[in-house]
Amino acid sequence: MSRVERRLRLASGLVLASYVTGHLLNHALGIVSFDAMEALRRPLAAWWRSAPGTALLYGSLLAHFAVALVSLGRRRTLRLPAWEALQLALGLAVPLLLAYHIAGTRFLWQALGREVDYPRIVWAIWSDPVQTAKQIGLIAAVWLHLCFGIHFWLRIRPWYPRAQPWLLGAAVLVPALALAGFVSAGANASPPPPQPLSPGEHAFLLDVRDAIWWTFGLGLGAVLAFRVARALRQRSYRIHHSSGRVIVASVGASVLEALRDARIPHASVCGGRARCTTCRVRIGGAAHALSPPAPLEAEALERIGAAPNVRLACQLRPSRDVHITPLVPPGNGLAAARRPGGVQGHEQTVVAMFVDLRGSTALAEARLPYDVVFILNQFFAEMSEALAATGGHYAQFSGDGLLALYGLEGDLGPACRAALAGAANMKRRLATLNAHLAPELGAPLRIGIGIHVGTAIVGTMGPPAAPTVTAIGDTVNTAARLEALTKEFGAMLVVSVDTLRYAGIAAPDAPVHRVEVRGKTTSLEVVAVGDPQALLAAAPRR
Repeated sequence: MSRVERRLRLASGLVLASYVTGHLLNHALGIVSFDAMEALRRPLAAWWRSAPGTALLYGSLLAHFAVALVSLGRRRTLRLPAWEALQLALGLAVPLLLAYHIAGTRFLWQALGREVDYPRIVWAIWSDPVQTAKQIGLIAAVWLHLCFGIHFWLRIRPWYPRAQPWLLGAAVLVPALALAGFVSAGANASPPPPQPLSPGEHAFLLDVRDAIWWTFGLGLGAVLAFRVARALRQRSYRIHHSSGRVIVASVGASVLEALRDARIPHASVCGGRARCTTCRVRIGGAAHALSPPAPLEAEALERIGAAPNVRLACQLRPSRDVHITPLVPPGNGLAAARRPGGVQGHEQTVVAMFVDLRGSTALAEARLPYDVVFILNQFFAEMSEALAATGGHYAQFSGDGLLALYGLEGDLGPACRAALAGAANMKRRLATLNAHLAPELGAPLRIGIGIHVGTAIVGTMGPPAAPTVTAIGDTVNTAARLEALTKEFGAMLVVSVDTLRYAGIAAPDAPVHRVEVRGKTTSLEVVAVGDPQALLAAAPRR
């Protein structure tokens, strides 16, 4: 679905929703009296019967129906989620139920010049049990279709969970009041002054109803015929799924449609309309050989910072074999839709800082668990504040230590200086914390910090329920090894010379050591200091 098509569907749907809501609220006034119903009907009718109102209402009705038919024709499979199938079925039922209602109201007034007021219409419907049942069915079908549309339009908005209880209350209350008003008005209705329709007028209204039915039937039939003709001449491609299954799909079918047709569960919160990115997949092999994303898909992928080999299954329509790996588990719902990123990453040069709390085992052995938790919470709160103050990103928590990243945005030089400033800030905050917790501690808390700069894989990683932006790779491992070396040097900070060079510190006021780092085949030059502020003093002013 293109951006224009999606906006047309939304705009026409909102126009129809405003008409239906006003109409039902007008029905609800039947609880009060016919006079109250008429008092609201007159201004509503004045607007919707005016030339602009008529063009807007019936233009929206035709546009909404046309977009629905186009969408139905574009689908390569009718195997849909239950909610989407029900919404489609209700939408197709509305024209059949609405046809005679339009003929008996708008055309009765427009073409035959008869005034259509509530006493006359309510009595006509209430006096015929079949028409009463049709009216109730029409209200149910229209309102449920409207509520489905509103819900699945708004459900990925971050504020929707807070508004949902209020909207649900309105969704139940409006039709309940409308039916109550209709029943109350029907119970109090008396036959209006006789103004019977002539046989010719009645036949005219039936012709209008039949014309609406034929238009609807021909449109739906043309779409179904198109689907059959397309199926007879279609080519195919193969989807190699990460589960090991191979699916044969028709060229023109989206990956999501093919997976649904093969009954392979796949996440898709918005129903395949590119309004979320939960259906995203990683393409294996030559992803560049596929057609580039259309503007709608490209916009969605850009919002989450997706890698070039990540595509939306609902928008990707390959013409050649493709290998895919789903990036969101099929059971994930709205939380995944609102979450940026995914289990993916990209190469980036960053500054990795590893921080470890010394003596945490002895700390735990000498205290009750809740006391340890209290101290650790205070410690991590201070370390987090130090990162926030210097532009660092809290990337990972590991028991008594943490991983921080600098340089996710911006240049490496300032990022390296910011990392050193972060280490100095941590030292100052730790001194303050030790003074505050002195009555609780047998000995002051101490930390070791390792800092290294280099290339890492940066991205949103972790379990689907609690992902985080973090990094993996040799740079992160090296920072952890440098932190471990602080014990050997008896220092608070061990930082690689590469980091100091990026920071503009060519001649640090501390000896340079060449060390063997576990897991690396080459040695590394490092500097060990007890106070990071001493290194910052040698950094150039920027």
